[in-house]
Amino acid sequence: MSENKNNKESEAEPLPIFYSLRNCPYAMRARIAVFKAKQTVQLRDLVLSDKPEDMLIASPKGTVPVLVLSNGTVIDESLDVMLWALGETDPDDLLHRQLDNNKECNNIFDMLTLINEFDVCFKVYLEQYKCAKRYKEDNVEQCREACELYVKKLEQRLSKHLFLFSDKESLADIALLPFIRQFAQVERQWYLQSPYPKLRQWLNNYLQSSMFIKVMVKYPLWLTNNEEVLFGGNCQ
Repeated sequence: MSENKNNKESEAEPLPIFYSLRNCPYAMRARIAVFKAKQTVQLRDLVLSDKPEDMLIASPKGTVPVLVLSNGTVIDESLDVMLWALGETDPDDLLHRQLDNNKECNNIFDMLTLINEFDVCFKVYLEQYKCAKRYKEDNVEQCREACELYVKKLEQRLSKHLFLFSDKESLADIALLPFIRQFAQVERQWYLQSPYPKLRQWLNNYLQSSMFIKVMVKYPLWLTNNEEVLFGGNCQ
């Protein structure tokens, strides 16, 4: 029995390698999905000024996240990493496959549509807002109002239920979380008094959660010591 067990362990496939950057919102949401899906990966934290050669070979565009599966498949878009993780295991039903009575979100298509709207449009306005504030430009208010067109939609959704699509957490919630976190940090005092109480509650619940604290743990940089760090699964 023990010999068979040892043989199985030696034949086990190597864990996926996951290149990440701690505060990058795209890498952050990918890490959240991996954590939520209880998938175990080899985490390699880095800084963009010092990119590992192996990562650049796998994904020449040089941005994170990059997930290299044991069979050599490379996934280098954050949403694709999220869908891979939840496609493997989805213990919290973030894809809402088990939600039959949800009229607002009948399937994954609705979630992806909302995520795409924020990835393509909101993110552009958010970057302009951040830059205007950082460089003390005179159009901060206009940039913020452009972002608010999208933020208001989330407030409306959260006025109906606890999460963006229902009273159950979804892929959309964890996909948008890092970007709303950034929005809240640009003009902190304005945000705390803004007419978005439901959004603030939603965001605070995430930021104060044990999940978020674990996902945001600071690990040694991979290129500093090449130390293997296991992330997700039962490692936390």
